[in-house]
Amino acid sequence: METIDDDILVTGASGFLGSAVARQGLARGWRVRVLVRAGSPRGNLEGLPVRIVEGDMCDPKAVERAMRGVRYLFHVAADYRLWAPEPEAIVRTNVVGAETMMGAARRCGVEKVVYTSSVATLRVQGATAPVTETATLSPQQAIGAYKRSKVLAERAVEREIAAGLPAVIVNPSTPIGPRDIRPTPTGRVIVEAASGRIPAFVDTGLNLAHVDDVAEGHWLALERGRIGERYILGGEDVPLRQMLRDIAELTGRRGPLVPLPRWPLIPFAHLSEAIARRRGTEPLLTVDGLAMSRYRMYFSSDKARAELDYRPRPYREGLRDAVEWFRGAGYLR
Repeated sequence: METIDDDILVTGASGFLGSAVARQGLARGWRVRVLVRAGSPRGNLEGLPVRIVEGDMCDPKAVERAMRGVRYLFHVAADYRLWAPEPEAIVRTNVVGAETMMGAARRCGVEKVVYTSSVATLRVQGATAPVTETATLSPQQAIGAYKRSKVLAERAVEREIAAGLPAVIVNPSTPIGPRDIRPTPTGRVIVEAASGRIPAFVDTGLNLAHVDDVAEGHWLALERGRIGERYILGGEDVPLRQMLRDIAELTGRRGPLVPLPRWPLIPFAHLSEAIARRRGTEPLLTVDGLAMSRYRMYFSSDKARAELDYRPRPYREGLRDAVEWFRGAGYLR
């Protein structure tokens, strides 16, 4: 795509994946505008030549103001929590945010939209092979508020596409790598494991990809993605036990040796959530997380490879970059 001066708008650019998408745009020579809430930390934007517009993605007036004059939109922002004291807050934020952003993009005549969904909208229950874009999940089948919110938000985007919005949907798996400032739920696992605080594991697995590769996949979707299509942006399918062993190797620690059944952990998950509510923190173990761990969350990026020329690097590079960034940022103890 040739370099021009028109604006790109990126939501969620103060966060993990959104900041990577914004950096990719700057590297491609685009002028990048970002929509950031007033109270969001700005560490991931420090030193970047971006135009910051303050506002909430659920505020129609703020969104219209940020969208004015924009040629392309990357809607990356989301409430990415697998647990919250008020779970429905996650649903409201993600669904209303998607509806507000997509409606404004259509009214403002945005030329093309890349909407960041998630593999959380895909059905892994009963899968015997890596899941593809055809395995659509219903809101009733979704485990937990976050997954349900992303399913409902994706359906809202599809309705806007049917009404004429030129949008492409991307479904990232689990990004890992540098600048996970919050950190994300997976980033928290990396921090805890790298600090030697995960002595055991359950038998599950997930799909891991370097955050910068997932961000590049967003730009490939803008350049090559077909309107109305969904593209999984993943990396490697990795058993949790292997991930924890690799973290131990990177940090010079002993990897976890003890596999745990799930049923003894259920009371601990309830206790962990109760303590989190009282202290205003996030629990490391949740009831929904245990329920999701029954399934190996493995996904195929073959469609993105074939249509977008998406080429993710080996997952261990993302893991190494994550550990190094967490260490340098003082997260590891």
